Amino acid sequence: MSGQLALNEQGLQNRAAWEAAGFSLPRYDRAAMAETTRKNPVWLHFGAGNIFKAFQANAAQRLLNDGVMTAGIIAVERSDSGGKRQNYEAHDNYTLLVTLKADGSIEKTVIGSIAETRFLFSNDPAEYARLREIFTAPSLQMVSFTITEKGYAMEDGKGQLLPAVASDMKAAPENAESYMGKLAGLLYERFKAGAMPIAMVSMDNCSHNGDKLRAAISAFARAWTENGLVAREFADYIESGAKVSFPWTMIDKITPSPDANVAAALKKDGLQDMDASVTSSGTHIAPFVNAEESEYLVIEDDFPNGRPALEKAGFLFTNRDTVNKVERMKVCVCLNPLHTALAIYGCLLGYQKISAEMNDPELLELVRRIGYQEGLPVVEHPGVIEPKAFLDTVLNVRFPNPFMPDTPQRIATDTSQKLAIRFGETVKAYIASDTLDVRNLKLIPLVFAGWLRYLMAVDDAGAAFTPSPDPMLESAAAYVSGFRLGDGVSPEDAEKRLSGILSDSAIWGVNLVETGLSGIVRQYFTELISGAGAVRATLKKYVTGGNAQ
Repeated sequence: MSGQLALNEQGLQNRAAWEAAGFSLPRYDRAAMAETTRKNPVWLHFGAGNIFKAFQANAAQRLLNDGVMTAGIIAVERSDSGGKRQNYEAHDNYTLLVTLKADGSIEKTVIGSIAETRFLFSNDPAEYARLREIFTAPSLQMVSFTITEKGYAMEDGKGQLLPAVASDMKAAPENAESYMGKLAGLLYERFKAGAMPIAMVSMDNCSHNGDKLRAAISAFARAWTENGLVAREFADYIESGAKVSFPWTMIDKITPSPDANVAAALKKDGLQDMDASVTSSGTHIAPFVNAEESEYLVIEDDFPNGRPALEKAGFLFTNRDTVNKVERMKVCVCLNPLHTALAIYGCLLGYQKISAEMNDPELLELVRRIGYQEGLPVVEHPGVIEPKAFLDTVLNVRFPNPFMPDTPQRIATDTSQKLAIRFGETVKAYIASDTLDVRNLKLIPLVFAGWLRYLMAVDDAGAAFTPSPDPMLESAAAYVSGFRLGDGVSPEDAEKRLSGILSDSAIWGVNLVETGLSGIVRQYFTELISGAGAVRATLKKYVTGGNAQ
């Protein structure tokens, strides 16, 4: 199109030009929304990344459009370094959501529901002062989080408190320097202002996320109480559950890093400065986010100060047990394990997109059989979502979506931290079952063997590749460092060299030697390393050839 579109307040005054370019625009008085939010904040969110912009901020926008909400969201980023402050200020806290549908169509939405952006770590004292003001507002109902599971970390890999955490526990709350320490300090401000109720809602993609957040905040409350730095009642305020809740949630929406093709399409629409940049911490940021259409957010309905009517935007509110069942359905069977299987074998076979893998007969059948045959029999129906229908959507709509720029390399990140929950829980369920036999699992062990093969960092053609980041990459790869493609390996030799890692229940969730699965994993592995092309041949033999052991 001709002309230029500027993503800011002034540029959006030309609504006709934006609408002619196919963008949906906010249908509310944004200035009034911002003023209402400033005076009476309701929703504060930490971690304003891609999934937040594509999901929570878009949900708020729909409710603002419908008049269900009058206040927007206050977004909190970790720091204002690396161009983040400039990125938000340049666009007046607007962002673009590009929804990539499986039929090839797209929806382009200007999101304006972020009323203001604050920064937790900043050299400007006014930033933390404003956060204290927000936390002490009686109107504040919920503080939500998408900061990744690592954001709640209190200890290092050796089980020792992180230096900043240990220091904060001995210092006054207002002097905290760690992420969780600063958060606990802000809750202390709310406690001093009258012990007002609040819901602290982790929306991160990890099991029992509310408990992870509660544990971190409680640790500070207890330490500060023991060190005489806060009133003893503060720990009760945090831990009793009457005033401060930590609901469990299950979130599911795929939001890959900003894609260059999407940026190019937006430029063609007349938008400039759409290219993504990389912060000093390695985060990709852009004025837009690209995402799939499917989305699920199931939340334990525990909000002691009330909550926005987010069920009108599709959020599912229920009890804790149901959240747990939905989370296990998704993470242990119907999505995450299938993603990991595709990530491992996609890297070995040279794929660059998850969607392309779904056109591969062996890989498609691999994930179908893992999901329908090996996984679904152990799923406990959560009631609010039908497991088979969820799995159908994953395999028939979500993963095959050719317009979603998601990669096996991204999904392969931190695989050592994922195998135990994504596959180990199914293995445990088979062991515990009176009707299922763990020895009938054939394709989950093939994924385990595939990961061992992946650790060799050589693809199926024999070319080296760089494995995705993983905290256990070096130690795990040491077990396979002596293997070479084409070298004959006897079962006895494989058993001797792999027994250490196969018995590591921290990786697999179970001791594969004790469960009787180590033998089939070793066999698969020896076949996968028998030479160039062995990965493909092994998949053909056991997945589509009907020769599972």
